Amino acid sequence: MSTIDNIRNFAIIAHIDHGKSTVADRIIHKCGGLTEREMKAQVLDSMDIERERGITIKAQTVKLNYKSKDGKNYILNIIDTPGHVDFSYEVSRSLYACEGSILIVDSTQGVEAQTLANVYQALDINHEIIPVLNKIDLPASDIPKTKKQIEDVIGIDTSNAVSCSGKTGEGIEEILEQIVKSLPCPKGIEQNDLKCLLVDSWYDSYLGVVILVRVIDGKLTKNMKIKMMSNNAEYFVEKVGVFTPKPKDIDELKSGEIGFIITGIKNLSETKVGDTICNSEKPLNEALPGFKPSKPVVFCGLFPVDSSEYQKLKDGLAKLQLNDSSFSYEAESSSALGLGFRCGFLGLLHLEIITERLEREFDINLLTTTPGVVYKVYLNNGNLIELLNPSSLPDPTLIDLIEEPWIKATIITPDQYLGSIIKMCQEKRGIQTNLSYSGNRAVLNYELPLNEVVFDFNDRIKSMTSGYASFDYEIIEHREGDLVKLGILVNSEPVDALSMMVHKSFAQSIGREVCEKLKNLIPRHNFMIPVQAAIGGKIIARETIKGFKKDVLTKIHGGGARDRKRKLLDKQKKGKARSKQFGRVEIPQEAFIGVLKINKD
Repeated sequence: MSTIDNIRNFAIIAHIDHGKSTVADRIIHKCGGLTEREMKAQVLDSMDIERERGITIKAQTVKLNYKSKDGKNYILNIIDTPGHVDFSYEVSRSLYACEGSILIVDSTQGVEAQTLANVYQALDINHEIIPVLNKIDLPASDIPKTKKQIEDVIGIDTSNAVSCSGKTGEGIEEILEQIVKSLPCPKGIEQNDLKCLLVDSWYDSYLGVVILVRVIDGKLTKNMKIKMMSNNAEYFVEKVGVFTPKPKDIDELKSGEIGFIITGIKNLSETKVGDTICNSEKPLNEALPGFKPSKPVVFCGLFPVDSSEYQKLKDGLAKLQLNDSSFSYEAESSSALGLGFRCGFLGLLHLEIITERLEREFDINLLTTTPGVVYKVYLNNGNLIELLNPSSLPDPTLIDLIEEPWIKATIITPDQYLGSIIKMCQEKRGIQTNLSYSGNRAVLNYELPLNEVVFDFNDRIKSMTSGYASFDYEIIEHREGDLVKLGILVNSEPVDALSMMVHKSFAQSIGREVCEKLKNLIPRHNFMIPVQAAIGGKIIARETIKGFKKDVLTKIHGGGARDRKRKLLDKQKKGKARSKQFGRVEIPQEAFIGVLKINKD
């Protein structure tokens, strides 16, 4: 018989690649959640792409039974969270469903940027934190140094820190004992009216929408009539269950427990993450605070290479959105690329994951346009437009000012690379706010425009520092910027898919680079093609693709045929002028891809 005192709900947080999923595997194995035969590496990462890349994208929950050394039986509810900055919303909502966290730090790498970000999220909601030093089986492991780093950089006590190895299983029992001893039990009263937090929801092709809940007060039973407080909709609970990690049906969930319910909902939009669920017969007066909704920050166009695959792409996006409500899409058409979609993502990794899943699961060849961010455009008449696509920017004479999103970036790097990172941040219009040291590692805080970061910032930091630096960011506000729309014209026709928002100081160099690139990538035609970059009506860069010259004089022999030659040349000239006027320039896919790869250096 389980009482609320014997329940421990905790999340596993860490930087990417510090071993969260591996430690979770060992804990599941230790508690007998799965048999030897059922065990596999990264047991909680269900998607193929998660397993291949070795990253967690979706947070997963598991309920385990553990018999402690003090002879008591405990129920452990684990939530394994992602480590990458793009999925920090997954982390924040997982933390809300728990009372404590295990902080895993790689003892060979030390504290990294994402470690900081996730810990601060946990501290904000008063979590009890147990530091765990992983990978002690490696020769490069340095426990005292890592402990000192945790104390210096994060500022939490490491006297109860546990050393372990997710690979060999050493120290796993100590972690479990520490969880039982140090983490608080949930606060909740079983006799009260039902109060539940909706933590997550996803679509299952057999069951419909599966809802993950954390019961705060009361109990949730089968056949109960419940009410969602955000939309006042009522449903019957058809199924109650927990993950052990396999789904297991039970009769009821009591206060303090985490499990899933199925109510026959078919549409995912009816379940808002962070919503409060209550008993429809005994409704609550006020809802739980919920979480901040995840907002897409990076936008780009997705177009099928073959226009006949448009419907396939539409179906694919609809299916992916069922299990990942954090990305949005709307139909868009482009004169150069045809029909496609404008999609919003949480960051570049998120974009990469979605495009890879579309290509892999639905067999679609995709073309992705330049990633951009949301700008706020204030017009002279007092209206505000949220600009997602640069090609739809109003006339510059109507604009009062343009604001762009800024971020607060935390970069942790070995100090030998500090100079080159500061130089790059300055190039990207960054403002330094703080610089501190922990041993031989520098912790840099910068305010940067998101537009500059979205493209290649993380890649350049990694290549500059041989992979040792780590980077994390959060959006702080929109600020006014001297931004212009850089339009590209081919044969005096604007190409909307290539237009981009850039800072005025970089416009000329980027314009010139794009024109040069297109000159090399667009094949020659029978007529001369001007390639221009323009800001408003002003041309700032130009390249010319020379036309083929057909020899029309070969048939004329002998002297004295000057007039006939001139006649033929004049005729050719007129034909070229006509074809320049009416001829269409075919821009190949390679040209688009080539331009999209231009780094804003």
